[in-house]
Amino acid sequence: MGKIAFVFPGQGSQYAGMGKELAENYFQAKAVYLEADTVKEISSLCFTGDEQELRKTTNTQPALLTTSFACAEVLRSKGIKPDFLAGHSLGEYVALVVAGVISFKEALRLVILRSKLMEEAMPFGRGTMAAILGLSNQNVREICLEASKIALVEPANFNCPGQVVIAGFSEGVETALQLAREKGARRVIPLAVSGPFHSSLMKPVGAILSEKIKELAFQKPSIPLVANVTGIFAPEAEIIQDNLVSQVNKPVLWEDSINYLYAAGARIFIEVGPGKVLTGLIKKTLKNVLLLNVEDEASLNKTLAKLQEVV
Repeated sequence: MGKIAFVFPGQGSQYAGMGKELAENYFQAKAVYLEADTVKEISSLCFTGDEQELRKTTNTQPALLTTSFACAEVLRSKGIKPDFLAGHSLGEYVALVVAGVISFKEALRLVILRSKLMEEAMPFGRGTMAAILGLSNQNVREICLEASKIALVEPANFNCPGQVVIAGFSEGVETALQLAREKGARRVIPLAVSGPFHSSLMKPVGAILSEKIKELAFQKPSIPLVANVTGIFAPEAEIIQDNLVSQVNKPVLWEDSINYLYAAGARIFIEVGPGKVLTGLIKKTLKNVLLLNVEDEASLNKTLAKLQEVV
């Protein structure tokens, strides 16, 4: 059937109760949450926490990292090994842990810092993000350039054909959405986020994050992983460090990343972690691939059964 890629979701995929079922039934998942709790109280936040609390960037990012890694550990305990790895934004940190680039606890501490810096980077309401559906990447780039005459706005996520997320000052984003409507966008969707992530307005975050990243001894990845900022494999530790610093203030090239994995031979994509956002994006990008996900007992069993059929 082809090679297997694990893909890990980013912010927006979280939900109350995520990971609870796997932690109750698999010691591999429980061990991940226990380790996380030594750094920050994650398990109760995920299993029984308030939905509003979970939506806060400083809670969302470490909670998603922990849950996605717990899912990966259960899947790997069943003998399912990925040939490739990729993660969307925050999800890239999970890929680094699975590839052995840094330890889970190191990644968790980095993500806690990253989330704090991202949340504090701009006063609430000053910057935002929105999705534009139904226009080409080039159309969106041109719209952002035009709207930036009012206030800076840039492409932030190239997610799949016809779906681009933009980020910038609130006035710039609103202007861009109006231009997108005039250009014939099928839909525009303001996003409930606390800042203009993956835009140049986040450069101060990258500068501080860089100091912490350079303190860690990154290892060469044991499994090939695709970087958000380049859409290609990042084979060396130093390159990965530089990519992580750039990631907070440059666009996520998800569509390019998925096409690159396909060209490398990936034909089975398993979304490992909460939700099926990435599954939907890949479905709009590629044909003739097998799309699976693992987030709970039912999805795990379904994935294992399907893999047994095709491998």
